[in-house]
Amino acid sequence: SLTNCITVIFLTFQTNILTELRNWKLSLIQHHKLQMKQEKEKHAAHVKQLCNEMENLKELLHTYEISIARKDEVVITNLTQAIEKEKERVELMRKFTLWRIQHVKASQEEYANRIADKQFQTTLMKKVWAAWRSLSEEKWKDKVARACQLRAEDVCVQLTNDYEAKIAELTANLERTKAEILRLHSERDQYEDTMKKAFMRGVCALNLEAMTMFQGK
Repeated sequence: SLTNCITVIFLTFQTNILTELRNWKLSLIQHHKLQMKQEKEKHAAHVKQLCNEMENLKELLHTYEISIARKDEVVITNLTQAIEKEKERVELMRKFTLWRIQHVKASQEEYANRIADKQFQTTLMKKVWAAWRSLSEEKWKDKVARACQLRAEDVCVQLTNDYEAKIAELTANLERTKAEILRLHSERDQYEDTMKKAFMRGVCALNLEAMTMFQGK
């Protein structure tokens, strides 16, 4: 009958629809599983790439640390060598200055001894002239005595003037030498202070460069 026919068609249509819905559902599920698999593979590849980049960055960081350590060692070594050389130079200047002072003192003592010898000879000459004058005639005694006295006075005045001029010269040399010693000490202190500041600036610059690099990374 017509009713049975319609029922069969309806049931067939319903079955086809349900079958189509099931197929569509299965297709959606398969498509979703495929997309999930692809996303997992992409995620795994991305994680692997990130791990490789992390390892490369670790190696680069280790290389930078070694390079910075070497730079620090080189800077410290250079500064130490420079300070040692400056100490040696200052020590040599100190020894040379002491030698100059000793040489000046020796020269002063030698000159003083010569002056004393000349003074002794002059005194002895006076005594000899006095003895000779006592044995000579009165006329010649007075004449020769006056001449000897004038000569002796001239010699004494000349010797005294020479001695005072030499003493003044040696004193001036000694003062200049002392001033040179003070200047050398001042230069050494300034140089050591400059080297310390340069060393601290070098260390701060290296630390700042390393910090900037790490912050950039």
